[in-house]
Amino acid sequence: MAPIWKGSISFGLVNIPVELAAAVRADNISFRMLDAETGSPVKYERVRASDGSPVPWEEIVKGFEYAKGQYIVLTEEDFKKAALESSKTIDICDFVDAKEIDPRFFETPYFMLPSKGGERGYALLREAMREGDVVGIGKIIMRKNQHLAGIHVVGDALVLELMRFSAAVVDASKYTFPPATAARPQERKMAVQLVKSMQAHFDAEKYTDDYRANLMRIIKARSKGKPISFDAPPPDAADGKVLDLMSMLKQSLTKKSGVKKVAARKAATKKARKSA
Repeated sequence: MAPIWKGSISFGLVNIPVELAAAVRADNISFRMLDAETGSPVKYERVRASDGSPVPWEEIVKGFEYAKGQYIVLTEEDFKKAALESSKTIDICDFVDAKEIDPRFFETPYFMLPSKGGERGYALLREAMREGDVVGIGKIIMRKNQHLAGIHVVGDALVLELMRFSAAVVDASKYTFPPATAARPQERKMAVQLVKSMQAHFDAEKYTDDYRANLMRIIKARSKGKPISFDAPPPDAADGKVLDLMSMLKQSLTKKSGVKKVAARKAATKKARKSA
C-alpha cells in the first residue's frame, strides 16, 4: 500500500524520516440511488436554488454565508493567500500525559513507518515515549490543510492520529449531568459488583456489526432470489415503566453468576474427559 505522506518527525534537534500509512479502512456497504420504476442509477446535478436550472462547473464559485442570505465570495487567490507554507516535518511541540487528553480530540489514525535510515531514531523515540507513557503533540500539513496531531505508541508502532482543534470540541459544561450523590450507596455497591463480574480483556474480534451482517444476508438472499426472515427483536426491557434499579441489578448479578457457573461446569467436564 502506497504511503499517504512522506516527511519526518522532529523533536529537539532529532529528525527522523517517516511515512504515513493507513491504520483503518472503510467498512461500509455502498449503495447507489436508483429510479424505483426503471432501476436506472440516479445522478445528482448542480442547480440554482432560485429556479432549478443547472450550473456548469466553470460558473461555480465558493462563498461564505456571513448573514442569512448574504455571502462573501472567495477566489482562488484568497485561498492561496491563506494557505500555509507546505512542510514535510511534524514538529513535536510537547509531550503530554496520555490520560490528560479527552478522547473526543482524536479523529483519524495512521501508522508511522520509519523511512530508510530512520529505524534507529524511530525505535529511540518510541521507547522513550513508551517509558514516559506520553503522547507527542504537534502539527502536520496534509492535502494543504493543517491538522493538530497526536503521536502515541501502539505495540511496536508509532501511530499518528489527526486531532480536532479545541474549537471543534463541545464544552461539557453546556449540558447538565447527574451528580455522584444521585447514585444510592447500596445501588452503587451492586453496580460495582456487576461491573467487576463483566470485566474482560479487550478482544476486537468479539464485537461485530450485526446490522451490517443482517444487510449482507438480505443482499445475498435477494441476489439468489431467496426469501429471508429474522427473529422478532426482544421487547424493550423498560416497557415504558420506571425502572427499579435495585431489582434490575439483582437480576443482572444473578444471571451473570448463573452464566459463570455453567461455564465453570462445562470447563470442569471438558477437563475430566481429557484426563480420562
